[in-house]
Amino acid sequence: MKREWLVPLTGVLFVVLLILSFIVGGEPPDADEPVQEIVEHYVDNDVEIWVATGIGGLAMLSLLFFGAYLRRLLSAAEGPGGMLSALVLTATAIMAVGGAIDATISVALVEAAEDVDPVAVQTLQALWDNDFVPIALGIELLFLSVGLSILKYGALPKWLGWVAILLAVVGLTPVGFVAFPLGGLWLIVLSIVLAVRARNAGAPRLDTPQ
Repeated sequence: MKREWLVPLTGVLFVVLLILSFIVGGEPPDADEPVQEIVEHYVDNDVEIWVATGIGGLAMLSLLFFGAYLRRLLSAAEGPGGMLSALVLTATAIMAVGGAIDATISVALVEAAEDVDPVAVQTLQALWDNDFVPIALGIELLFLSVGLSILKYGALPKWLGWVAILLAVVGLTPVGFVAFPLGGLWLIVLSIVLAVRARNAGAPRLDTPQ
């Protein structure tokens, strides 16, 4: 496919859409804030949250396309039955499911904010505040599987693999939260490297008859 080099740019698209969804949806009050403040946030910002949920859904779809492309590339380097490349696709799937769970709770809060006991709204907010575990698990698995595959099989520049391993280690420390934004930058760079590589591979050679 002549335009296949665009596919790895879904990684960039994922990061851009995710940031946009955060901006549109806004930051809700924490669960320990006054209950009425939490209820009012979801009542007053219902349209914005619905839009942010849609954008977030598109971000997760982009991530899955990126994961499938990256898995195919790493699998070619590993050979048949490669485990690490399979884990790459598994990691992006876990992240997408985690994002879907997060969005589902937000939708439940928007739909039920005025109709249920405020204490129930606060409970849902506490759940939303702490539903990061599947996403964090997926991110850690993505860093480790991509990093180890690159270092072992050399499908991509090794510095990308070392950065991924470093981010995975940082993600397990008390300052692990910094691995998330840094991981976004790493993903953008990885996407661009993949796109440039794919475009160069598909470009006709100068000594080839047109």
